[in-house]
Amino acid sequence: MMRSLTTIATCFALTLTATARANDPRAVTIVEGAIDLTRGISSYAELSMTIHRPDWERSSSLVAWTRGRDDALIRFTAPAKDAGNATLKDGPKMWTFTPKLNRVIRLPYSMMAQDWAGSDFSYNDLSRTDQLLTEYTLELIDEQVVDGHAQYRIRATPHDDAPVVWGKEELLLRDDYVLIEQVFYDQAMQPLKRLEAREIGELGGRTFATRMRMIKLDEPDHWTEMSYTQAAFDIDIDDAMFTVFALQSGRSR
Repeated sequence: MMRSLTTIATCFALTLTATARANDPRAVTIVEGAIDLTRGISSYAELSMTIHRPDWERSSSLVAWTRGRDDALIRFTAPAKDAGNATLKDGPKMWTFTPKLNRVIRLPYSMMAQDWAGSDFSYNDLSRTDQLLTEYTLELIDEQVVDGHAQYRIRATPHDDAPVVWGKEELLLRDDYVLIEQVFYDQAMQPLKRLEAREIGELGGRTFATRMRMIKLDEPDHWTEMSYTQAAFDIDIDDAMFTVFALQSGRSR
């Protein structure tokens, strides 16, 4: 009898866990569409980044290649002092390269929450790609029509064992998968930073947020903007692009 009760209790606990992790199918479809919109099967982009602080502002230029939802290579092209600095994501692994030191560093998870290149984006922000689909439970919590587009608010709650730093995230997405806003909450469920679309346009035959701003909510005059200047999707990219050798050699094809 005791063994039967234990078995029932175990099954009940497993059912609760599965229920807690059950995704809303509509929310999953919308988030998948948003991820794939700016990555495609593969992509190439040229971007500018502006880091703003109350007493200074700095701009950089960079190029980025992606493959699927997992792989990316980002390389600075200007200013001269930053040119060649690069970050590689290959599946769950991430490396950085600094040409002045001719040094490749594999980033441990403990460093993923640190600021990337002095910006308001973290390494974790760069590496996430499909993490919302694999490490979070997604729930559609609101829907409304704004300027002729349906907009969906989705809550992303990390699994108990997920290797993430956020208590939750909330995303606002349009029916054409354009990301309007993403808010990041700490473990106390206080909002810490917000990514917001500042411009929406068409590049490479796709409509998406071509200028995004990441803002620290406790310091609203601290922000970083990323703006696309060129983009191409579903292009041929050699698999060797997403390797440590390409990261270090400066390979660009």
